[in-house]
Amino acid sequence: MENQQGVLLESGTNELEIVEFGIGSNRFGINVIKVKEILNPQPITHIPHSHPSVEGIIEIRGDVVPVVDTAHALGLDPSAHPAQNKFILAEFNQMKIVFHVHTVTQIHRISWEQMEKPDKMYQGLETKITGIVKMEGGMLLLLDFEKVAADISPESSITKEQLRNLGERERSEKKIMVVEDSSLLRALLQETLEEAGYHQTVVFEDGKEALDHLKQLVGEGKSVEEEYQLVITDIEMPQIDGHHLTKIIKESEELTALPVIIFSSLITNDLRHKGEKVGADAQVSKPEILELVKWIDHYIL
Repeated sequence: MENQQGVLLESGTNELEIVEFGIGSNRFGINVIKVKEILNPQPITHIPHSHPSVEGIIEIRGDVVPVVDTAHALGLDPSAHPAQNKFILAEFNQMKIVFHVHTVTQIHRISWEQMEKPDKMYQGLETKITGIVKMEGGMLLLLDFEKVAADISPESSITKEQLRNLGERERSEKKIMVVEDSSLLRALLQETLEEAGYHQTVVFEDGKEALDHLKQLVGEGKSVEEEYQLVITDIEMPQIDGHHLTKIIKESEELTALPVIIFSSLITNDLRHKGEKVGADAQVSKPEILELVKWIDHYIL
């Protein structure tokens, strides 16, 4: 899988590659960008009193990495054939985690336009699914690995406590567009930004929804720069991803002056060039909310 990283898709094409894996009869997917390696199971060192979804730890080339029982985390049955199971070594949010799955089958290349959002009727408040792709023989569910990790270790997600070093903050009337498909992170972002003084936030669930809104403002003859002073966008989103959204904004005469900050679990040294190529003004890795606020201050204070 390391070699797969050498053929990453071009920035801003609105495409992604998904590694398909199975838990029982269920088909799931993970963005190939998050996958460092696929391994056969190996002996695990168990940690007393750890989270029930954490099997223990293993060492991978000098790194001590936790192993998550993905079936347990999703409330599904354990593997019927454990000898055939696989370990997916993933990296996001500046951390490495091994996800213990039952099978790993193939890699699919798709457009984000093929990705449908889970319907609210069956989504549920605690959903761990960010998107659904209709495939031959059924549906593939894109798993929200950040949500799985946050459920196990809440400190790995965004918290207001990270802002303590900023001290007292004045309220700002500057208006910020937040584009984030995770309902959990949308709420956390609004809460933490308000703590930082930025209470004028408008949230959108994906890049298409945000872009349609911006185009509507332009069509109505309004100045986008007066309506919004900054855009914060995730990368992984159904319909239009954050790189493609940024590219469209920066290539549009009416929108290009809008500062765009990409706030994503996929910001790593290896992948930073993708955001630079589409013209992002700044890139911040989740959950570094303090760094995000500093960049917001830089562009709109």
